[in-house]
Amino acid sequence: MFKSKIKWVALGGLALSFLSLLVHMFLANTSAELVQYHVMTGFVEDLNVNVVGKQGVASRKLWKKVKSLDSLQPYANPRNKYPVPQHQNNGFIHAKIFGGFEKIRSSICDLVTISRLLNASLVIPEIQESTNSKGIGSEFKSFSYLYNVDHFITSLRSDVVIVKDLPPELKAARKRKECPIFKPRKSASLDYYIKEVKPKLKKGKLIGLVVIDGGCLQPILPPKWGEYQRLRCRVAFHALHFRPDVLALAHQMLKRLRASGQPYLAYHPGLIRDALAYKGCADLFQDVHTELIQYRRAQMIKQKLVHDNLSVDSYIQKVNGLCPLMPEEVGLLLKAMGYPPTTRIYLAGSERFGGQRVMIPLRAMYTNLVDRSNLCNKYELKKLLGTESPLPSNPANHTHVKTADELTKEWHEEGPHPRPQPPPPGRPIYQHEKEGWHGWIAEKESEPDPSPIDLRDKAHRLLWDALDYIVSVEADAFFPGFNNDGTGWPDFSNLVMGHRLYEMASSRTYRPDRKFLAKLFNSSSDNLYFPKRSWTVAARDHLNNSLGEVGLKRQLLQSKPNSFLSHPIPECSCTTVKPIGDNHECPKWLKDSVAKSRTQDENEQPDDEADEFQSGSEDVIAEDLMFDRDEEMDPND
Repeated sequence: MFKSKIKWVALGGLALSFLSLLVHMFLANTSAELVQYHVMTGFVEDLNVNVVGKQGVASRKLWKKVKSLDSLQPYANPRNKYPVPQHQNNGFIHAKIFGGFEKIRSSICDLVTISRLLNASLVIPEIQESTNSKGIGSEFKSFSYLYNVDHFITSLRSDVVIVKDLPPELKAARKRKECPIFKPRKSASLDYYIKEVKPKLKKGKLIGLVVIDGGCLQPILPPKWGEYQRLRCRVAFHALHFRPDVLALAHQMLKRLRASGQPYLAYHPGLIRDALAYKGCADLFQDVHTELIQYRRAQMIKQKLVHDNLSVDSYIQKVNGLCPLMPEEVGLLLKAMGYPPTTRIYLAGSERFGGQRVMIPLRAMYTNLVDRSNLCNKYELKKLLGTESPLPSNPANHTHVKTADELTKEWHEEGPHPRPQPPPPGRPIYQHEKEGWHGWIAEKESEPDPSPIDLRDKAHRLLWDALDYIVSVEADAFFPGFNNDGTGWPDFSNLVMGHRLYEMASSRTYRPDRKFLAKLFNSSSDNLYFPKRSWTVAARDHLNNSLGEVGLKRQLLQSKPNSFLSHPIPECSCTTVKPIGDNHECPKWLKDSVAKSRTQDENEQPDDEADEFQSGSEDVIAEDLMFDRDEEMDPND
């Protein structure tokens, strides 16, 4: 009995030790996450905030809604006779989508519209950016890697029959490649589908569509097809919900951004290599980045995507508004508007060509400039990716790095050296010290094919862009650096601006005219950081005007011909006041709902008659929002 008691005591001690070890590991992990969370949310607080969550008049003017657009409300419901689709239809459409986040989103909306047009069932489209990637999370595949499949099917059940897979007999026919495959161009007409695609669909009950250029249907449809435009809006703004865990993490990011009741501005630089190469903006960068842009431009000329010379004057392109606003210029414009240095700015976009170097001037002006890596810890981002299998390293970029002993041995084996002897071998350059994916340019003349790791990184960018998209749409203000880039492909900023225009038209969405601003910057190039008052007033008036009808007209002319989702009004909106032009009057139930919400907002906010936004106005408060100029400093020093 004595020995058995000792055994039980020893067993109990081991159990307690194991439990203590687990507790220590949990506390260590939790404390590490708390420290990281504290670093992430360590914002410099806005001096304009008097009490937590309450801002002064000067600060509120920078964030309040645009009153002239307050009457526009989202209304994408059918307005005419709209029969429910039947399962006994012309057949099935199986589609593959190539491209990044923007092209995928635009293409899905077009595919649903085409399925309705052809009276066909749509099979959940395949997203090749994730399908072609190896080693990504086994929990997600293709469409479900980015979007919520069940919500997508349920939301559109009154518009299109959507199925997760083909019937067995048609699936076998597809594997035998017995179904016709179509590769429609980006703005294919309705007649193309009715006259060429529909007969093949009726005959074989299955067709395949390969969508490459970010859309497969013309953006602007004739007025009689208005219900198809509203269907596009229902797909983009109601049916395409991201995965639940993506939404949860994005809402957590929003909570951290809006800590202490602070508003924030979202900024998308638009510094995408393809767009820069297409418009010939290589000279705006330096060194290796200029070479990379020119290399990509040469590829585009060879592929006949660009019909121009390889070398163009980037500064002439910029004067014509064909190049992006650089981050330094955006910072100066925000200062001219009166945003204080402590303004919280969210930096969107999974690709920022030029790296962190081009962001240095903006970070110097606005210390609270953050992106997803600041607002999320590594554990949260890794959890979003799921369980991924390991991949081999990239053989194109990962060359053998010789050790110091190997270099020294080679040096001694070279034979006698002249005196004085050369210095010892230099320190080897390791792979992580190279500039990422473009390290090849110093070693080879041609860009290597993407490795498995590169393909998986492209799939990851879909998730990063999804997080940035949610945070940008929900922002209190949005500023695009390079929308309407002229490539004809959908771009991130335009999709965000269109979504904000649909859901909350009166939100502060800047729509700058880059051609006007380029001339404005050239007029004060010597004293940009200490401009004259006339320059500041001109910049402020232009940006204020871009928030309202002036900016909307520019967006209508420049963006809508390339992407309907960038400007989904008046087809997908209604007005609570007497309609003018093509606007549609909102139904009574929507008017009552809007009036009720406005009454609640007015009761919650302080009564301040002088705090109304007027486009192009100039007031005394704006005087205090200008640059803090040191009188002892010489601007020309």
